[in-house]
Amino acid sequence: MAPEVTVNRTYVYNIHPCYEIDNVSYILKKKPSMICVLLYIFLGSLSVTTICGNLLVIMSIIYFRQLHTPTNSLILSLAVADLLVGVLIFSLNMEFTVSLCFYYEYLICKVLESFNITLSTASILNLCCISIDRYYAVCQPLTYRTKINVHVVAVMILVSWSVSVLLALGYIIAGLNDEKCEEKCFINVLLANILGPVFSFYVPAIIMLCIYLKIFLVAQRQARSIQNTTCQSTKSGAAGSKTERKATKTLAIVMGVFLICWTPFFLCFTFQLLYHVSVPAAVIETLGWLELSNSMLNPFIYAFFYSWFRSAFRMIISGKIFQGDFANTKLL
Repeated sequence: MAPEVTVNRTYVYNIHPCYEIDNVSYILKKKPSMICVLLYIFLGSLSVTTICGNLLVIMSIIYFRQLHTPTNSLILSLAVADLLVGVLIFSLNMEFTVSLCFYYEYLICKVLESFNITLSTASILNLCCISIDRYYAVCQPLTYRTKINVHVVAVMILVSWSVSVLLALGYIIAGLNDEKCEEKCFINVLLANILGPVFSFYVPAIIMLCIYLKIFLVAQRQARSIQNTTCQSTKSGAAGSKTERKATKTLAIVMGVFLICWTPFFLCFTFQLLYHVSVPAAVIETLGWLELSNSMLNPFIYAFFYSWFRSAFRMIISGKIFQGDFANTKLL
Protein backbone atom coordinates (compact mmCIF):
# COMPACT_ATOMS: atom_id res chain seq x y z
CA MET A 1 0.00 0.00 0.00
CA ALA A 2 1.36 3.43 -0.91
CA PRO A 3 2.44 5.57 2.05
CA GLU A 4 0.33 8.61 2.95
CA VAL A 5 1.92 11.44 4.90
CA THR A 6 0.40 14.68 6.13
CA VAL A 7 2.21 17.66 4.60
CA ASN A 8 2.63 21.24 5.73
CA ARG A 9 0.81 23.49 3.21
CA THR A 10 3.81 25.80 2.84
CA TYR A 11 5.79 22.99 1.19
CA VAL A 12 3.21 21.96 -1.43
CA TYR A 13 5.23 23.29 -4.38
CA ASN A 14 8.44 21.51 -3.42
CA ILE A 15 7.13 17.98 -3.91
CA HIS A 16 9.10 15.46 -5.90
CA PRO A 17 7.49 14.81 -9.32
CA CYS A 18 6.98 11.12 -8.42
CA TYR A 19 4.61 12.17 -5.62
CA GLU A 20 1.30 13.99 -5.64
CA ILE A 21 -0.65 16.08 -3.13
CA ASP A 22 -4.31 15.60 -2.31
CA ASN A 23 -5.38 19.26 -2.53
CA VAL A 24 -8.22 18.75 -0.06
CA SER A 25 -6.55 16.79 2.74
CA TYR A 26 -2.93 17.69 1.93
CA ILE A 27 -1.84 14.06 2.01
CA LEU A 28 1.41 13.06 0.29
CA LYS A 29 0.77 10.00 -1.87
CA LYS A 30 3.23 7.84 -3.74
CA LYS A 31 1.89 7.46 -7.25
CA PRO A 32 4.00 5.41 -9.69
CA SER A 33 3.89 6.73 -13.23
CA MET A 34 5.57 5.62 -16.44
CA ILE A 35 8.10 8.43 -16.15
CA CYS A 36 8.96 7.40 -12.60
CA VAL A 37 9.21 3.73 -13.55
CA LEU A 38 11.64 4.61 -16.35
CA LEU A 39 13.52 6.85 -13.93
CA TYR A 40 13.94 4.05 -11.40
CA ILE A 41 15.05 1.64 -14.15
CA PHE A 42 17.69 4.18 -15.17
CA LEU A 43 18.83 4.71 -11.56
CA GLY A 44 18.86 0.96 -11.01
CA SER A 45 21.15 0.52 -14.00
CA LEU A 46 23.47 3.17 -12.53
CA SER A 47 23.55 1.21 -9.28
CA VAL A 48 24.38 -2.07 -11.06
CA THR A 49 27.12 -0.37 -13.10
CA THR A 50 28.58 1.20 -9.95
CA ILE A 51 28.61 -2.14 -8.12
CA CYS A 52 30.08 -4.13 -11.02
CA GLY A 53 32.75 -1.55 -11.87
CA ASN A 54 34.00 -1.24 -8.31
CA LEU A 55 33.83 -5.01 -7.75
CA LEU A 56 36.15 -5.46 -10.73
CA VAL A 57 38.63 -3.01 -9.20
CA ILE A 58 38.47 -4.68 -5.78
CA MET A 59 38.85 -8.22 -7.16
CA SER A 60 41.74 -7.18 -9.41
CA ILE A 61 43.75 -5.54 -6.63
CA ILE A 62 43.13 -8.35 -4.14
CA TYR A 63 43.79 -11.24 -6.56
CA PHE A 64 46.75 -10.11 -8.69
CA ARG A 65 50.00 -9.68 -6.72
CA GLN A 66 51.35 -7.23 -9.28
CA LEU A 67 48.68 -4.79 -8.13
CA HIS A 68 49.66 -5.03 -4.43
CA THR A 69 51.16 -1.53 -4.25
CA PRO A 70 50.60 1.44 -1.90
CA THR A 71 48.96 3.43 -4.70
CA ASN A 72 46.52 0.63 -5.48
CA SER A 73 45.70 0.35 -1.77
CA LEU A 74 44.30 3.88 -2.01
CA ILE A 75 42.36 2.92 -5.14
CA LEU A 76 41.08 -0.15 -3.27
CA SER A 77 39.84 2.03 -0.39
CA LEU A 78 38.14 4.33 -2.90
CA ALA A 79 36.52 1.35 -4.64
CA VAL A 80 35.19 0.01 -1.31
CA ALA A 81 33.58 3.38 -0.53
CA ASP A 82 32.10 3.61 -4.03
CA LEU A 83 30.88 0.00 -3.88
CA LEU A 84 29.02 0.74 -0.64
CA VAL A 85 27.53 3.81 -2.29
CA GLY A 86 26.21 1.58 -5.07
CA VAL A 87 24.87 -1.07 -2.68
CA LEU A 88 23.46 1.10 0.13
CA ILE A 89 22.98 4.70 -0.96
CA PHE A 90 21.61 4.04 -4.44
CA SER A 91 19.06 1.48 -3.24
CA LEU A 92 17.97 3.47 -0.17
CA ASN A 93 17.75 6.72 -2.14
CA MET A 94 15.48 5.06 -4.68
CA GLU A 95 13.04 3.95 -1.96
CA PHE A 96 13.23 6.87 0.48
CA THR A 97 13.62 9.94 -1.64
CA VAL A 98 14.60 13.37 -0.37
CA SER A 99 11.07 14.71 -0.68
CA LEU A 100 9.56 11.87 1.35
CA CYS A 101 12.17 12.36 4.08
CA PHE A 102 11.38 16.09 4.15
CA TYR A 103 7.84 15.44 5.28
CA TYR A 104 8.07 12.33 7.38
CA GLU A 105 10.74 11.45 9.94
CA TYR A 106 11.51 7.86 9.03
CA LEU A 107 14.28 6.23 11.06
CA ILE A 108 15.62 4.95 7.75
CA CYS A 109 15.99 8.57 6.61
CA LYS A 110 18.38 9.21 9.51
CA VAL A 111 20.31 6.06 8.66
CA LEU A 112 20.40 7.01 4.98
CA GLU A 113 21.68 10.48 5.82
CA SER A 114 24.49 9.13 8.02
CA PHE A 115 25.53 6.55 5.39
CA ASN A 116 25.38 9.18 2.66
CA ILE A 117 27.63 11.62 4.53
CA THR A 118 30.11 8.92 5.59
CA LEU A 119 30.53 7.22 2.22
CA SER A 120 30.46 10.41 0.12
CA THR A 121 33.06 12.06 2.33
CA ALA A 122 35.19 8.89 2.34
CA SER A 123 35.08 8.80 -1.45
CA ILE A 124 36.16 12.45 -1.74
CA LEU A 125 38.95 12.11 0.86
CA ASN A 126 40.26 8.97 -0.85
CA LEU A 127 40.36 10.90 -4.12
CA CYS A 128 42.32 13.60 -2.30
CA CYS A 129 44.80 11.00 -0.97
CA ILE A 130 45.26 9.61 -4.49
CA SER A 131 46.10 13.11 -5.73
CA ILE A 132 48.74 13.42 -3.00
CA ASP A 133 50.19 10.06 -4.03
CA ARG A 134 50.31 11.18 -7.69
CA TYR A 135 52.01 14.43 -6.66
CA TYR A 136 54.96 12.62 -5.06
CA ALA A 137 55.11 10.10 -7.93
CA VAL A 138 55.38 12.83 -10.60
CA CYS A 139 56.99 15.76 -8.79
CA GLN A 140 59.36 13.91 -6.43
CA PRO A 141 60.02 10.52 -8.08
CA LEU A 142 63.39 9.96 -6.36
CA THR A 143 61.89 10.13 -2.85
CA TYR A 144 58.48 8.70 -3.75
CA ARG A 145 59.05 5.17 -2.41
CA THR A 146 60.33 6.45 0.93
CA LYS A 147 57.57 9.03 1.46
CA ILE A 148 54.63 6.99 0.17
CA ASN A 149 54.99 3.53 1.68
CA VAL A 150 52.59 0.96 3.14
CA HIS A 151 52.48 2.62 6.58
CA VAL A 152 51.84 6.11 5.20
CA VAL A 153 49.06 4.80 2.95
CA ALA A 154 47.49 2.93 5.87
CA VAL A 155 47.44 6.18 7.88
CA MET A 156 45.88 8.03 4.92
CA ILE A 157 43.11 5.45 4.61
CA LEU A 158 42.48 5.39 8.38
CA VAL A 159 42.30 9.19 8.56
CA SER A 160 39.96 9.38 5.53
CA TRP A 161 37.44 6.94 6.99
CA SER A 162 37.72 8.29 10.55
CA VAL A 163 37.07 11.88 9.46
CA SER A 164 34.12 10.70 7.35
CA VAL A 165 32.52 8.86 10.27
CA LEU A 166 33.12 11.77 12.67
CA LEU A 167 31.57 14.30 10.28
CA ALA A 168 28.50 12.11 9.86
CA LEU A 169 28.14 11.61 13.62
CA GLY A 170 28.57 15.34 14.26
CA TYR A 171 25.93 16.24 11.68
CA ILE A 172 23.41 13.69 13.01
CA ILE A 173 24.00 14.58 16.68
CA ALA A 174 23.58 18.30 15.92
CA GLY A 175 20.27 17.54 14.20
CA LEU A 176 19.03 15.49 17.16
CA ASN A 177 19.96 18.23 19.60
CA ASP A 178 18.16 20.80 17.48
CA GLU A 179 14.94 18.79 17.73
CA LYS A 180 15.21 18.73 21.54
CA CYS A 181 16.25 22.28 22.41
CA GLU A 182 15.19 24.20 19.28
CA GLU A 183 16.63 27.75 19.30
CA LYS A 184 19.41 26.99 21.81
CA CYS A 185 21.00 24.52 19.40
CA PHE A 186 20.75 26.73 16.32
CA ILE A 187 24.48 27.55 16.49
CA ASN A 188 25.38 23.86 16.68
CA VAL A 189 23.32 23.02 13.61
CA LEU A 190 24.65 26.05 11.73
CA LEU A 191 28.24 25.01 12.49
CA ALA A 192 27.47 21.47 11.35
CA ASN A 193 25.98 22.75 8.10
CA ILE A 194 29.02 24.97 7.51
CA LEU A 195 31.86 22.75 8.74
CA GLY A 196 30.39 19.65 7.06
CA PRO A 197 30.59 20.95 3.46
CA VAL A 198 33.90 22.72 4.16
CA PHE A 199 35.71 19.56 5.31
CA SER A 200 33.73 17.16 3.11
CA PHE A 201 34.13 19.02 -0.17
CA TYR A 202 35.61 22.52 -0.31
CA VAL A 203 38.94 21.84 1.42
CA PRO A 204 39.60 18.52 -0.42
CA ALA A 205 38.55 20.12 -3.74
CA ILE A 206 40.95 23.05 -3.28
CA ILE A 207 43.77 20.67 -2.28
CA MET A 208 43.13 18.50 -5.36
CA LEU A 209 42.99 21.50 -7.68
CA CYS A 210 46.31 22.84 -6.38
CA ILE A 211 47.99 19.42 -6.52
CA TYR A 212 46.80 18.57 -10.03
CA LEU A 213 47.77 22.03 -11.28
CA LYS A 214 51.26 21.46 -9.88
CA ILE A 215 51.40 17.96 -11.44
CA PHE A 216 50.30 19.37 -14.79
CA LEU A 217 52.97 22.07 -14.74
CA VAL A 218 55.70 19.59 -13.75
CA ALA A 219 54.57 17.10 -16.42
CA GLN A 220 54.70 19.83 -19.04
CA ARG A 221 58.18 20.83 -17.92
CA GLN A 222 59.38 17.22 -17.99
CA ALA A 223 57.93 16.69 -21.46
CA ARG A 224 59.74 19.79 -22.78
CA SER A 225 62.97 18.67 -21.12
CA ILE A 226 62.77 15.24 -22.75
CA GLN A 227 61.95 16.85 -26.07
CA ASN A 228 64.97 19.17 -25.87
CA THR A 229 67.57 16.70 -24.56
CA THR A 230 66.93 13.52 -26.56
CA CYS A 231 67.07 14.82 -30.11
CA GLN A 232 65.79 17.76 -32.07
CA SER A 233 64.12 15.71 -34.78
CA THR A 234 60.51 16.16 -35.85
CA LYS A 235 59.68 12.72 -34.54
CA SER A 236 60.96 13.59 -31.09
CA GLY A 237 59.02 16.82 -31.10
CA ALA A 238 55.85 14.94 -31.98
CA ALA A 239 56.46 12.47 -29.13
CA GLY A 240 56.96 15.28 -26.64
CA SER A 241 53.82 17.01 -27.82
CA LYS A 242 51.89 13.74 -27.50
CA THR A 243 53.09 13.33 -23.90
CA GLU A 244 51.92 16.84 -23.05
CA ARG A 245 48.52 16.25 -24.59
CA LYS A 246 48.10 12.96 -22.73
CA ALA A 247 48.99 14.56 -19.37
CA THR A 248 46.62 17.44 -20.06
CA LYS A 249 43.80 15.10 -21.08
CA THR A 250 44.21 12.83 -18.04
CA LEU A 251 44.26 15.67 -15.51
CA ALA A 252 41.37 17.43 -17.24
CA ILE A 253 39.24 14.28 -17.05
CA VAL A 254 40.15 13.61 -13.40
CA MET A 255 39.27 17.08 -12.15
CA GLY A 256 36.54 17.77 -14.68
CA VAL A 257 34.44 14.72 -13.76
CA PHE A 258 34.96 15.32 -10.04
CA LEU A 259 33.92 18.97 -10.21
CA ILE A 260 30.98 18.34 -12.55
CA CYS A 261 29.58 15.67 -10.23
CA TRP A 262 30.12 17.34 -6.86
CA THR A 263 30.19 21.13 -7.28
CA PRO A 264 26.50 21.74 -8.22
CA PHE A 265 25.17 19.95 -5.12
CA PHE A 266 27.44 21.73 -2.64
CA LEU A 267 26.95 25.13 -4.29
CA CYS A 268 23.19 24.61 -4.10
CA PHE A 269 23.45 23.55 -0.46
CA THR A 270 25.64 26.55 0.41
CA PHE A 271 23.42 29.00 -1.49
CA GLN A 272 20.34 27.62 0.25
CA LEU A 273 22.02 27.89 3.67
CA LEU A 274 23.42 31.40 3.26
CA TYR A 275 20.47 33.06 1.50
CA HIS A 276 17.63 30.96 3.02
CA VAL A 277 16.25 30.18 -0.43
CA SER A 278 13.78 27.33 -0.81
CA VAL A 279 15.10 24.89 -3.44
CA PRO A 280 12.60 22.44 -4.99
CA ALA A 281 13.04 18.87 -3.78
CA ALA A 282 13.34 17.62 -7.37
CA VAL A 283 16.38 19.87 -7.91
CA ILE A 284 18.04 18.66 -4.72
CA GLU A 285 17.43 15.03 -5.67
CA THR A 286 18.77 15.52 -9.19
CA LEU A 287 21.96 17.11 -7.87
CA GLY A 288 22.22 14.36 -5.27
CA TRP A 289 22.07 11.68 -7.96
CA LEU A 290 24.66 13.60 -9.98
CA GLU A 291 27.10 13.52 -7.07
CA LEU A 292 26.50 9.81 -6.51
CA SER A 293 27.27 9.11 -10.17
CA ASN A 294 30.90 9.99 -9.42
CA SER A 295 31.13 6.65 -7.61
CA MET A 296 30.17 4.94 -10.86
CA LEU A 297 32.72 6.90 -12.91
CA ASN A 298 35.68 6.52 -10.53
CA PRO A 299 36.57 2.95 -11.64
CA PHE A 300 36.72 4.14 -15.26
CA ILE A 301 38.84 7.18 -14.38
CA TYR A 302 41.30 5.72 -11.89
CA ALA A 303 41.52 2.14 -13.15
CA PHE A 304 40.69 1.98 -16.86
CA PHE A 305 43.51 4.43 -17.64
CA TYR A 306 46.02 1.69 -16.78
CA SER A 307 46.66 -1.23 -19.13
CA TRP A 308 47.30 -3.69 -16.28
CA PHE A 309 43.84 -3.03 -14.86
CA ARG A 310 42.29 -3.60 -18.26
CA SER A 311 44.15 -6.92 -18.53
CA ALA A 312 42.96 -7.91 -15.06
CA PHE A 313 39.35 -7.01 -15.92
CA ARG A 314 39.46 -9.12 -19.09
CA MET A 315 40.75 -12.15 -17.14
CA ILE A 316 38.05 -11.75 -14.48
CA ILE A 317 35.16 -11.16 -16.89
CA SER A 318 36.20 -14.11 -19.10
CA GLY A 319 36.40 -16.36 -16.01
CA LYS A 320 40.03 -17.25 -16.70
CA ILE A 321 41.06 -16.75 -13.07
CA PHE A 322 38.73 -19.60 -12.07
CA GLN A 323 40.54 -22.03 -14.38
CA GLY A 324 43.86 -21.93 -12.53
CA ASP A 325 46.22 -19.89 -10.35
CA PHE A 326 46.97 -16.66 -12.21
CA ALA A 327 47.77 -14.51 -9.17
CA ASN A 328 51.39 -14.07 -10.29
CA THR A 329 50.50 -13.34 -13.91
CA LYS A 330 52.41 -10.47 -15.47
CA LEU A 331 49.76 -7.94 -16.43
CA LEU A 332 50.55 -5.87 -19.51
